[in-house]
Amino acid sequence: MRKIAVVVTARPSYSRIKTALAAIDAHPDLELQLVVAASALLGRYGNAVDVMEKDGFKIAARVFNVLEGGNLAAQAKTTGLGIIELTNVFENLKPDAVVTVGDRFETMSTAIAASYLNIPLVHIQGGEVTGNIDEKVRHAITKLSDLHFVSSEKAKERVLKMGEKTDTVFMTGCPSIDLADEVKKDYKLDFNPYQKYGGVGATPDYSKGYLVVMQHPVTTEYGAARQHIEQTMQAVYDLEIPTFWFWPNVDAGSDGTSNGIRSFRESHDLEHIHFFKNMEPNDFLKVLKNSLCLVGNSSVGIRECSYLGIPVVNIGGRQAGRERGENVLDVVYDKISIKKAIEAQMSHGTYGSNAIYGSGNAGLQIANLLATEALNYSKILQY
Repeated sequence: MRKIAVVVTARPSYSRIKTALAAIDAHPDLELQLVVAASALLGRYGNAVDVMEKDGFKIAARVFNVLEGGNLAAQAKTTGLGIIELTNVFENLKPDAVVTVGDRFETMSTAIAASYLNIPLVHIQGGEVTGNIDEKVRHAITKLSDLHFVSSEKAKERVLKMGEKTDTVFMTGCPSIDLADEVKKDYKLDFNPYQKYGGVGATPDYSKGYLVVMQHPVTTEYGAARQHIEQTMQAVYDLEIPTFWFWPNVDAGSDGTSNGIRSFRESHDLEHIHFFKNMEPNDFLKVLKNSLCLVGNSSVGIRECSYLGIPVVNIGGRQAGRERGENVLDVVYDKISIKKAIEAQMSHGTYGSNAIYGSGNAGLQIANLLATEALNYSKILQY
């Protein structure tokens, strides 16, 4: 029985790994050790850990390492604390392999701690390109990793060009597409978002259509986060369409984004906007699938929305370089441009499905590879 420690550090990371967690947990030759850390534990960012437990996963360890501040120093210190705390966790759990997801600064802690403990490191979503510091983090984790489960063919090519061996790189697709595939087959909005998830703000009638907004600060432009969010808020305010607005991630600049939202709420009567912190992954995808358009800069617009054919207005450079489908319309931080793009996407309607990031079986592939490739872990690290 191989012990697989999977570290989830943020709200979006859970949806990126959920089906793999389930497949690992169900595999006869694997033991799941779920470690939850950083903003995934905090109520301010939606208590993602509660959703994991509701889904039936047992938490092996919790790591509280987020420093508040919403700035670059807080990011760096949070990463450092994560290294210290995760080292203790891995020493206690003694996993046969550690799995880390994506490109967030907290995932760097996982990679460094596992590498210095000589524990095989498995990276999911390596080889992708974006327009901020996450790209540097992702590529650094790739070089620290021993096995690579990538989400697209171009990502696989990049990982190989970085010098990784062909027998350690596998194109599995992204586990988040597994969830999108489930929702694609049954996307009826069978719950009331206000009743199930609370949130704050007005409760407009969304039965005739609504927007979804999810905009995060860009770490390389964190000083402009407030100005960026104000442009989006003005555009959405002017449209007067029912809107579900989701709170930003913990990235540097999050205070600027949050303060911009709060200030706008105080000076405007937002009768058509409701704010949420978090939703269960499948519920969130159902909300997206039934929306008129997703607005913001979240990677969900590039990944899941491409597969589900949801119109997306992608603002700014946070997703620059990512492979995308025809459903994505890119605009700059300008309220007039954003408003026109939203209107164009609503007019267009649903797009065709694009399987850039997989076709719905990534989680099972990952679990099976962890079981079979686990036999080679000792060779990889030359014990």
